[in-house]
Amino acid sequence: MATVGSNAGSYGRSPTFKSLIWRIVFLHILAVAVVAIFLPLVLFWLLNSEIDQLHRDAMRAQAEVLAERIVVQPDGQLTFNLPDSLRGLYSDAYGRYQYDIRDAEGRLLFSSHRRSAPAARLSESISGATVTRDIDGKTVRIQVAEDLAHRDVIIDDIVSNFFRRVGWITIPILLVLLATDIIIFRRAIAPLWRASEKASNIGPARTDIRLPTEQIPREILPLVTAVNQALDRLEGGFRVQRQFTADAAHQLRTPLAILRTRIETLDDRAARQALHADIEAMSRIVAQLLEIAELDTLVLDPGETADLRAVCAEVVASIAPFAIAKHKDIALKGTDAPVLIHGNAEMLQRAIFNLAENAIKFTATNTAVDVEVREDGSMRVRDCGPGIAEAERELIFQRFWRADRQRSDGAGLGLSIVRAVADDHAATIAVVNLPEGGAEFTLQFRLADEVKVDADIARH
Repeated sequence: MATVGSNAGSYGRSPTFKSLIWRIVFLHILAVAVVAIFLPLVLFWLLNSEIDQLHRDAMRAQAEVLAERIVVQPDGQLTFNLPDSLRGLYSDAYGRYQYDIRDAEGRLLFSSHRRSAPAARLSESISGATVTRDIDGKTVRIQVAEDLAHRDVIIDDIVSNFFRRVGWITIPILLVLLATDIIIFRRAIAPLWRASEKASNIGPARTDIRLPTEQIPREILPLVTAVNQALDRLEGGFRVQRQFTADAAHQLRTPLAILRTRIETLDDRAARQALHADIEAMSRIVAQLLEIAELDTLVLDPGETADLRAVCAEVVASIAPFAIAKHKDIALKGTDAPVLIHGNAEMLQRAIFNLAENAIKFTATNTAVDVEVREDGSMRVRDCGPGIAEAERELIFQRFWRADRQRSDGAGLGLSIVRAVADDHAATIAVVNLPEGGAEFTLQFRLADEVKVDADIARH
């Protein structure tokens, strides 16, 4: 866990950012926030720049018009004839536009403001343009400016109300863009989710499943292909292992049968009984190996159901002689009504038989083993034995594991079969020690109705 934590640190401590789509969305949110802040500012700057450029062009055009009104008289004097249509535009009463016309040395020749006004008056509110013209050999500079205090009201409204009426529009537009991007991201990653759902079903009993390559993004396709190739190799290894186990078990059956026949010819009764016991133990191990080989190839039909109450009743009836021979008893308790669960009756019988057999072996002499079936799809097997140490509660389900290696009455395969059946049926298995002594094994299966409801939901 420490290694996972250290690697995850580079992406942040929040579990949300372990998701690829949320990393992309988070980074996109940051980008949208930055754009939402700076885009209106940039637009505002561009708007101001455009307004200033239009203003300068308008002022230059006015200066060109004024330049056309300058005429050189025969005596060499310059005259400026401003028509009445333009005179009011530059009057002090209107106060919006002003002009100054100067010679090459900068002397004021003509002006729209009074002569007594300071020469710098025009420059105080300068926002205009200057045009230089050569008129019959005389250079003049025409300066035209607009008083910003009397600027066009419409232009002022556009600039002052830009953020209030226009700038805010960028925020919802960017939010819509963000929502659209999230939908696009989810659709783009949907094939990966479907592949992960497929991968979750891969297990020792379903090594035939492969990740789908349809609609997988080109960047991810090599990884998916490599995983499928690895699964091919794993399936081959599992197949060899299963075949070896099944072949070995089958090959052992014949020598054991021959050995059992030959032992019958021995004259020593005690030796014959001892050898018979050993052969029976070996036959049991061979049978369990065959069960494991069959379980490894089991593919449970999604619609297959079994009556858990009937399966337990059959197990109790078949194992009762074994319990009586050991001076112990076994009883079936719980509901008398059928309990339909999702499962294969034959495999369930083998698992429950192994649980009951294990309980009979460890329960005390002259005590009983209880097999209880409940309506919620669970069954319990209780014994009166020594119980199971907490540290061994996971180990007991491993193949060939035994707490006492000196015991010769089993190979440690029975509970591993129980675990395999539980895994194939998506069931849970729990072990607890009882207060009065002994152990209780609980298998919880899914009711057939629950599986049907889940299947209907998945289809719709």
